[in-house]
Amino acid sequence: MIQSLWEGVSMGLLLSAIVGPVFFTLIQNSMEHGFRYAAVLASGILLSDTVYVILTFFGIKFLAEAIYFQLILGYVGGLILIGFGISSLLKKKISRPNTGGIEIPTTRKRTAFAKGFGVNGVNPFVLLFWISIASLVSTKDLWQGADIRAYYFGILLTVFAIDLIKAFLAKQLSHIMTPRLMWLLNKAVGLVMIFFGLRLIWHTFGS
Repeated sequence: MIQSLWEGVSMGLLLSAIVGPVFFTLIQNSMEHGFRYAAVLASGILLSDTVYVILTFFGIKFLAEAIYFQLILGYVGGLILIGFGISSLLKKKISRPNTGGIEIPTTRKRTAFAKGFGVNGVNPFVLLFWISIASLVSTKDLWQGADIRAYYFGILLTVFAIDLIKAFLAKQLSHIMTPRLMWLLNKAVGLVMIFFGLRLIWHTFGS
């Protein structure tokens, strides 16, 4: 259980390193409206991720008894991770914050939760990521229910904690996160995701 928790924390750190619409939304709103507002927004992101965890895990578990499903799932999940990795490697330098075409109007704090839930929830890559995670979990034959819960708990708690740290250090991050640094970060995240994808495919091939 401890091992699965640490694996979840490691995957959560990887997910937190992705520089995308959610990252810029969190930083932008923290700078404009303050830490408390951004913390509520991060709570909405957490709920959105939790909903995706439940949908993908139980959806895949429901289909797990189908013939060859685990093999197909392993290959598809691996390819999704590799696709994420390649996408990160091909990203160009970002000259200014980009919210992915999603308009982020100035609103009251009571709408921060809905904003965080919406920005994260409408991103199709978030769903694909959780599908790949559910695929990875399905290959862990020795994991019991407690191990799976610890793994997901590690991911969600780590992502939420890092989001709070990002919000707290938003003004500092706005100066530190130069276009070149974000470009290098995307490259590093891309390589790690490709590694996880290849490992998942290799494990599926050997099963």
